[in-house]
Amino acid sequence: MADIQSIKKRFGIIGNSPLINRAIDIACQVAPIDITVLILGESGVGKEVFPKIIHELSPRKHGKYIAVNCGAIPEGTIDSELFGHEKGSFTGAHEARQGYFEAANGGTIFLDEVADLPLATQVRLLRVLESGEFIKVGSSKVQKTNVRVVAATNVNVTDLVQRGKFRQDLYYRLSSVPIYVPPLRERKEDIYPLFRSFVSEFSERNKIPHITLTPEARTVLENYRWEGNVRQLKNVSEQICIIEKSRDIDADTLKSYLPDEINVLPVLYGHDTKESSGNGFTEREILYKVLFDMKKDINKLQSMINEIMSGSPNANFFETQNDFHPHSEEKMMTPFKSEQREDFFYNIPQVTDVRKTPIHEDIEQEHPVQVAEVVEDNASLSLAQNEKNLIKRSLDKHKGNRKNAANELGISERTLYRKINEYGLE
Repeated sequence: MADIQSIKKRFGIIGNSPLINRAIDIACQVAPIDITVLILGESGVGKEVFPKIIHELSPRKHGKYIAVNCGAIPEGTIDSELFGHEKGSFTGAHEARQGYFEAANGGTIFLDEVADLPLATQVRLLRVLESGEFIKVGSSKVQKTNVRVVAATNVNVTDLVQRGKFRQDLYYRLSSVPIYVPPLRERKEDIYPLFRSFVSEFSERNKIPHITLTPEARTVLENYRWEGNVRQLKNVSEQICIIEKSRDIDADTLKSYLPDEINVLPVLYGHDTKESSGNGFTEREILYKVLFDMKKDINKLQSMINEIMSGSPNANFFETQNDFHPHSEEKMMTPFKSEQREDFFYNIPQVTDVRKTPIHEDIEQEHPVQVAEVVEDNASLSLAQNEKNLIKRSLDKHKGNRKNAANELGISERTLYRKINEYGLE
């Protein structure tokens, strides 16, 4: 136990719960053995500390330690980043470049968010793990490297394996020794010491008085679910230090900083298991939702046109349009049920009942354009615009934080990066 306490002090780990002690103990035992390690745990639990422990306690401690966030690298450049490229291998490759595996030769490489790797890159990574061999992008020469790989993920990798999103052989190769880092709700005895540490550090750094919690506030703190784990706890502690004038924080004051629930887009029903990203609903389901709302708007538009063309006394367009708000925010937040999605493509409205007058017939003969085709073209334009607006609103809400926006939209950060470039939202 003394060794574990010294490790905590050295790497700034706070807490004494059995689960966190067990994770540190496994990291210490596996460090001297040259084997791959997979670190599992929710976002914000502090998984990034454990690769450093493993590296510093291993024979490779004098070699390089490189941490790579796989989810933050665009899919088109991930192979070049990891394995390097030759001069002229693609547009913009003005000179040869070392990849992380070549640069970390003799040391340790930490692959964070490893589940976000594309399948093609997973094949390359598997070869490195099995034989230490890799090929640069644009080269035919096989190179060798001697690195230790420590990977981490916050998603259920076995679920991804079942859905064909992650290679089974790579999963078993990475998880030779798994280390589970528990969330805060499973180590409640550590919540208050962490809070006290964050408050003390922040107050001393900014030269402001410390804050204290009443017993009732401490109970609230320890019983809160902390979906964002240590990262969220630190954020809340710093907010209270800055905003509250009183240095004694009661339960009601603390509750005002703790959201009752996470504000995310609605969960959609009937997930497509082949497309789900593991973060909620899928990109395909977002598109289904937009299309379904568009279908309802087209139905209303068809009814309006029929009334106007028939000369109905009730057909006042300027009164009717007050109720017609295509793809309004209220409609976008309406749950989209699976039975609605299943029938959608079999019930696309066709504007074929518009009453024709001789004038309309002459126009149609001169310009034979089908009304339904025009509506359908406008629908496709609205689909792209709605997706762009959804992404823009989410980015604005999170002040440009792509990771948080991707989590809210239920898509991977790489997909969000591609959409930002596609719609020019930089």
